[in-house]
Amino acid sequence: MGLQNTPHANRLHIGIFGKVNSGKSTLLNTLTKQSVAIVSDKEGTTTDPIYKAMELHGIGPVVFIDTAGFGDVSELGEQRMEKTRLAAQKSDIAIVMFADEEIEEGVQWYQFFKELNITTLLVVNDTNKNDTQKIKELVEATLQEDVMVINAKADHTDEIRKAIIRLLPEDYGMDSITKSLAKEDDLVMLVMPQDIQAPKGRLILPQVQTIRDLLDKKCIVVSCTTDKIDQTLQSLSKEPDLIICDSQVFKIVYDKKPEKSKLTSFSVLFADYKGDIHTFVEGANAIDKLTKDSKVLIAEACTHAPLTEDIGREKIPRMLKKRIDPNLQIDIVSGNNFPEDVRDYDLIIHCGACMFNRKYVLSRLQQAKQAGVPITNYGVTIAYVNNILDKISI
Repeated sequence: MGLQNTPHANRLHIGIFGKVNSGKSTLLNTLTKQSVAIVSDKEGTTTDPIYKAMELHGIGPVVFIDTAGFGDVSELGEQRMEKTRLAAQKSDIAIVMFADEEIEEGVQWYQFFKELNITTLLVVNDTNKNDTQKIKELVEATLQEDVMVINAKADHTDEIRKAIIRLLPEDYGMDSITKSLAKEDDLVMLVMPQDIQAPKGRLILPQVQTIRDLLDKKCIVVSCTTDKIDQTLQSLSKEPDLIICDSQVFKIVYDKKPEKSKLTSFSVLFADYKGDIHTFVEGANAIDKLTKDSKVLIAEACTHAPLTEDIGREKIPRMLKKRIDPNLQIDIVSGNNFPEDVRDYDLIIHCGACMFNRKYVLSRLQQAKQAGVPITNYGVTIAYVNNILDKISI
């Protein structure tokens, strides 16, 4: 996919972190060869994180994130740090910059990244005003990690690029949405209802990405809407090896599918692609433990204006209230809004998260796990409520 057609969610996210005036914005401008971020000696120049998409040779599509500096004591400093923490949760790799001997906050953030299993690249910015070698030795002695020395104003793109490549896992970029469910020459049928929720004239992102994944595997792909399932099946010379549907029509498709055809949904596929399918399946078991006094949190990644029959805001709440109790308390959040403390909830139900990168989804799963709150997914929930979760392919 070209640069303009690659969603941010599918790019390697590289966050740049460090104290105020440590050279983060200068480094971003140098790496991108553009004046993306405002550079100033004044503290607190960077407020909201700046996201810059680009192609990095040998890696592919990436997003660099410039963040507000540690130690911002301005009136809005704490709010800026909240945005920096959010950017950290989205980062696959964190570049941590040091520019002086006061390394305590950098060390704390390094430990924060380690807790989130975020790979770190430690950098000392040689400003010609600091004792670079002393800072390098201090950081290395404290963290027992190698440290790069660069000048943020000079072009160190190739050095940083090579360092990032060394930090990437060997199988980076090899992930498949359909994984082992589909292989070359398989006949895959997609059931994609184009209801009021679908953007006019376009397919929704999970459908587009799944089709691309199947075409890359050289599968034979056939698509239809829900009302054309019977005609589509009749027109095929053989039974589909795999049927992928919108989770909202799980039960309809299950009742109509050939016995030998595997069945899954776009949401279930993305539960695995962006998160941990086994955690989501386990979390679904909490549905029958809910009572009228329980609290459920529904989390959407996108921030579209809700329309009639919205799956997260209307259909799933209606299913749960019918199954548990009409007065079941259900809270709904969207986009980056997610409670810091989720301990008050008895279950979290997350969307497929096509708009988030995997690192951010996994950070939410970790947050739920630490709080002891089961978490599941839209598609998994619908399959569970329809009593077919054990019959679909995951």
